[in-house]
Amino acid sequence: MKKFFSVAIVAAVVATMMSCGNNPKPSLKNDVDTLSYAIGVVQSQGLMDYLANAKGVDTTYIAEFLQGVNDGAKAGDDKKKAAYFAGIEIGQQISNNMMKGLNYNLFGDDSTQTVSLNNFLAGFVSSVTGKDCKLTVAEADSLAQILFESIKAKSAEKKYAANKEEGAKFLADNAKKEGVQTLPCGVQYKVLKEGNGALPTDTNTVVVNYEGRLLDGTVFDASNRHGDEPAEFAVTRVIKGWTEALKAMPVGSEWEIYIPEHLAYGANGQGNIPPFSTLIFKVELLEVK
Repeated sequence: MKKFFSVAIVAAVVATMMSCGNNPKPSLKNDVDTLSYAIGVVQSQGLMDYLANAKGVDTTYIAEFLQGVNDGAKAGDDKKKAAYFAGIEIGQQISNNMMKGLNYNLFGDDSTQTVSLNNFLAGFVSSVTGKDCKLTVAEADSLAQILFESIKAKSAEKKYAANKEEGAKFLADNAKKEGVQTLPCGVQYKVLKEGNGALPTDTNTVVVNYEGRLLDGTVFDASNRHGDEPAEFAVTRVIKGWTEALKAMPVGSEWEIYIPEHLAYGANGQGNIPPFSTLIFKVELLEVK
């Protein structure tokens, strides 16, 4: 039989028939009554999984859930109650989704640090009511982005300090090796094959073969992983270290490039590249467009 309603709606219908936790008694006097009952049975399919997996409800407290739905359904078009229940739902989303997500993005698995729920709510309420709000939305957005990156970087630096130290030591030692040169920005390179073609600029697109690896030799990316053809991308659409190296590299060249963490992915890392990783690339510049 085709489902007519979502599981959530059916839960609301069932709940309205409940009183003080007592199961409603069916009264199947005619076909409509029987149809109603049958649809109720069919539509209950998957409810427990939906509550547990989609809504995060501990189904030990199913009676409390049904009471809440019952109260919401009985509110009807009472605007005051509707606003209250909407607030409850948003508050739960803030607590269970937003706060947990913010904490993880900022502090990772460090449970000793947390954003302030009280201050979050203070900002939220003052902005909604327009009373005593200390920042405009635009000011808050700009400040939040700056502080988010700063706090995240400090947290990551604490956890991945060894990566930063290892990279700094590697670059210091590498700079002393024969054939290694350093660009003004701090990117180091070693010419494996001289090229005599054009130099890319910020407005160009380049065609390259490349392989990227971590200091321990782990290959994290390579152009041949993405197909048989060389990679093609805009000079300014890559990490800063790549952009600076490319603009110093004539077409036809093949270089080994050593990129400091702050000119790579820094505190954020990327995929299987840990935060604060110094990166090594072998790059062959085939063409400039």
